[in-house]
Formats: sequence, structure tokens, C-alpha cells
Amino acid sequence: QVQLVESGGGLVQPGGSLRLSCAISGFTPDYYSIGWLRQAPGKEREGVSCISPEGLSTSYSDSVRGRFTISRDNANKTVYLQMNSLSPEGTGVYYCARGFYYCSGTSVSQFSQWGQGTQVTVSA
Repeated sequence: QVQLVESGGGLVQPGGSLRLSCAISGFTPDYYSIGWLRQAPGKEREGVSCISPEGLSTSYSDSVRGRFTISRDNANKTVYLQMNSLSPEGTGVYYCARGFYYCSGTSVSQFSQWGQGTQVTVSA
């Protein structure tokens, strides 16, 4: 059974940092790209970042490029999202998701399965 379990969310002040983790089980992550999606209140889910199966290629949305860093540890079946310089616009539920064998930018349509999400709230 494919499972992706996100953790690491919480309340952070503007300008602060958080690191999200995605624990993978039920499939071999080495063959799949993994992405992070975000759904802000009242908005559609959007792609934030994607990392290729071997971790050599990454993609970021314009809104997070330069502030967020995606990484992965296939041996431990975990994918991370380091988020720095967070702003209130970063508030939302963050999901990790399984994609194909390559990243197609941060397009949401490339992801077929995702976890339950972890809430990130950026507020003073």
C-alpha cells in the first residue's frame, strides 16, 4: 500500500523557517519523482517543488524559488522540504506526492498520490 506521511508543520512567524518531512512506504522511491504541493485556504492545490528519483534534478515554483530547498534520502525513504524566509502567503496544507520517473516542472497533474498533509501557518 502506497503511503506518504508528512510531518514538520506548525506555526511560525514571518521570516522564520520550517523543515517538512515526508516518510515513504509501500513503494521503492528510487524510481519516482516526489513533489510538494500546497493548498492555501480557499485556493486550489498548487505545485511547490519536485525532485527527480535520483535527486539530481529539482524544480521550484516562482513563488518559492530561492527560499525553499527540496532534498531526498532514498535509503531512508524520506523527502524533505526546507522552507526559509516564510511569509504569510506560505500558509496552507502541504502535501508530498508521488510523480513519474522525472519532474515535469511543478505541475500538479504529474502527481497521482499524496498524503494527508501537514498544516503550516505563518503568522505573527
